[in-house]
Amino acid sequence: MSKFINISDLSRELDLINPITKKPLNHVLRYWEKEFKEIKPKKINNRRYYSSEQVRIIKKIKFLLKNKGMTIIGVKKLINSNIKKLDDHKLNSLEANLYKNKFAQKQKYILEKINKIKNYGKKNSS
Repeated sequence: MSKFINISDLSRELDLINPITKKPLNHVLRYWEKEFKEIKPKKINNRRYYSSEQVRIIKKIKFLLKNKGMTIIGVKKLINSNIKKLDDHKLNSLEANLYKNKFAQKQKYILEKINKIKNYGKKNSS
């Protein structure tokens, strides 16, 4: 059985957060849901819940839109294209970039934690 995540938690996981209010930008996911037929959250008591497969698709869409600068139409064409074509390597390289970006973010987070640990307990030299 797959785990489900609600829309606010998914917005936070995707870093879709208003920088001023720190509130999740759920409207972005609702908009993408209208634009991409692949996004079909389960609705329980009028609340949206996404499966792990849905989360994977949404992460790919976010990466292509935000990191690669593609348009919604371009992402739709890419998702709807037959990935068994000869130029399948292009799609795979985009997915590889998605994972590279994810690992780079985790690496940055870990390095920040290591630096905090190193600096913990040091006295001010001023």
